[in-house]
Amino acid sequence: MLIETLPAVFEMNEILHSLKDHIVALNCGRWDYIFSYIKTLRNYPDRILPDRQVVTMDKPFLNAYSRLLIRTCHRRGALAMGGMSAFIPSKDPEKNAWVLDKIQADKQLEANNGHDGSWVAHPGLADTARAVFDLALGEKPNQLDISREQDAPITAEELLAPCEGDRTEDGMRHNIRVAVQYIEAWISGNGCVPIYGLMEDAATAEISRASIWQWIKHGKDLSNGKTVTKALFEQFLEEEISVLEQELGSERFNAGRYKEAGELMNRLTTSDELTGFLTLPGYEYLP
Repeated sequence: MLIETLPAVFEMNEILHSLKDHIVALNCGRWDYIFSYIKTLRNYPDRILPDRQVVTMDKPFLNAYSRLLIRTCHRRGALAMGGMSAFIPSKDPEKNAWVLDKIQADKQLEANNGHDGSWVAHPGLADTARAVFDLALGEKPNQLDISREQDAPITAEELLAPCEGDRTEDGMRHNIRVAVQYIEAWISGNGCVPIYGLMEDAATAEISRASIWQWIKHGKDLSNGKTVTKALFEQFLEEEISVLEQELGSERFNAGRYKEAGELMNRLTTSDELTGFLTLPGYEYLP
């Protein structure tokens, strides 16, 4: 079972107990978990995330989540699965070597924490991930022997810890482009899409639009001094949709539903209240 909401990480013992006749493992659903962190703590100005690209599993609140899941599962005899790496292979040898390094570092952190296995977005990367766990496991089938019981107790304060990092204009613009492309694919009937070398699902778009919504709500500044407002977001949105038209070509752009996706992105990001899930208003756009 995926643990992919912030409230669920506080209820893992109860979840295991409720499913005790059936459960095999709990699994870190980290992208949706980050979205849930934003959504749950959206009104707290000291809990605002930086650029999505720097919110990685070595950040204290995410590393605590990983370690607590392992400790809880192994105490109960359930397996503890790591999170998905969204990278996909590249045909460019240099870029592909960079992707493989990222996969290895990500899975090494999980294996060292005591996870029993993990997953990747693309089968072409399964061997790379497996090799890390094969090395960590040796002859063992799992890491149930790593109880983490000697660790200091993981507290609510750690699970809710602020996340350090910059908010940048490049990061905001990238979020807009990715979210618009994902929303366009979703309202066109495709729920899982490769974008800029990553296999993206709804969680990516959710993080992207919710982060910007939160920056607007609390009037946060970008690293270049610009204050994030509805007007600034709408300016960037218009400019980045033009960038997408250039990247994709006019024929592909006009054949798609990018303008409708931009309208929905604008609606979600500038609303007074944070919409629970982008898919709910998204259903209105389905053919």
